Amino acid sequence: MPEPGLEKPVSMETATPEQHVTMDEITALAKRRGFIFQSSEIYGGINGFYDYGPLGAVLKRNVKNAWWHDTVELRDDVVAFDSSIIMHPLTWKASGHIDAFHDRMVDCKTCKHRFRYDHLTDTSQCPDCGTKDSLTEPRNFNLMMRTSIGPAEDTASVAYLRPETAQGIFVNFKNVYQSARKRPPFGIAQIGKSFRNEITPGNFTFRIREFEQAELEYFVPDDGRDMDAFAEWVDRRKDWYASYGVRPERLRFYELTAQERPHYAKAGIDVEYYFPWGWGELESIAHRGTYDLDAHMRLSGKDLRFFDEASKAHYTPLLIESSAGMDRTTLTFLIDAYEREKSVDPNGKETERTVLRFHPAIAPVQVAVFSLARNKPDLVEKARGIEAALRVRHRTQYDEGNIGQLYRRQDEIGTPYCVTVDYESLDDNTVTVRERDSMRQERISADALARMFGERL
Repeated sequence: MPEPGLEKPVSMETATPEQHVTMDEITALAKRRGFIFQSSEIYGGINGFYDYGPLGAVLKRNVKNAWWHDTVELRDDVVAFDSSIIMHPLTWKASGHIDAFHDRMVDCKTCKHRFRYDHLTDTSQCPDCGTKDSLTEPRNFNLMMRTSIGPAEDTASVAYLRPETAQGIFVNFKNVYQSARKRPPFGIAQIGKSFRNEITPGNFTFRIREFEQAELEYFVPDDGRDMDAFAEWVDRRKDWYASYGVRPERLRFYELTAQERPHYAKAGIDVEYYFPWGWGELESIAHRGTYDLDAHMRLSGKDLRFFDEASKAHYTPLLIESSAGMDRTTLTFLIDAYEREKSVDPNGKETERTVLRFHPAIAPVQVAVFSLARNKPDLVEKARGIEAALRVRHRTQYDEGNIGQLYRRQDEIGTPYCVTVDYESLDDNTVTVRERDSMRQERISADALARMFGERL
């Protein structure tokens, strides 16, 4: 996630992809189909906070699982970690968050609206009410959310909700490498909630105040191969997005210049997606040197260096970081999968459907099973039996009713396959399998479903 003051403008020279959806369409679909709701909506909502509905919760979990599987489970040099949301306040002093984790903020003296100064294209007038020369002087606003520990709210009890997950890894570096018996190069990964008191949250779940991060901290020896490790993770992340079907023309890996990087960073890549409002950051991949471990060693007085048994020497490893926002990534998959498709039915009538072309691995529902008639117990029983059997290995859903409406509903939530049980199924045990993207249908034995979906999904 970007640090305040380091975000670059979105108007850099680049090929602009064709825009295929609006945010109004995405937010309407998200609410209608149970992906994402405004938090506390019945009380008017609360800006910068969202709830994930039945489908959204599964979609987001699938995205996190996909990241975890590739980053942790497929590698023998990365270990798992889960740090506390609230840490000792000195953690944030050492990391620089207390002193430097600021955005520049201005207020309109007329309409009282608040803005991030670096987001304003014209500072001579208010972007909301249009009043000339009504903005206050810019001032620093710390983005960390404060809380208190214990029964008394005084200065001694002040604590913070973490603005990033990485610091928990840094302060535990020695505990982890000793207990896991790892030596550089090796990585520590975690997924967890973070909190930032954004001045102007917006663009749905792109900029929010409570979000989840997936972070990898990969520690390497200073032996001249650190940039190779950096390039490896850049390539791995490119492959990850591609493997789950993100359209390449809507994704870019932007190399930060020396002026755009933090002073301690040797290299940096921002992974960006072309959202309906323009390019926005999903992930940053950075070579952070020894900055983080050095900062905690200075303030704590504790030795966090790695002890090399072979050379009997201590050294501070270099750090390659990959930090991705899971809410932003989930939103990316939702937007990227969205498509309005026109077709002509057998009667020559033009129809349009909305379809989410999710990769099967992240689709909230992988197989939907229908009974063609809800008032026929034999059909319902057989369809429910098929759905229950498939549920053991796949994410399934049962439904019944008008077949056209059933297909459209599943298209709109991104289900790759639908299985329809009809009267013929009772006679010969065959069912109709319909594929989402091509809408092609085939008649197969119900007994062959498990094997077929095992191969295709």
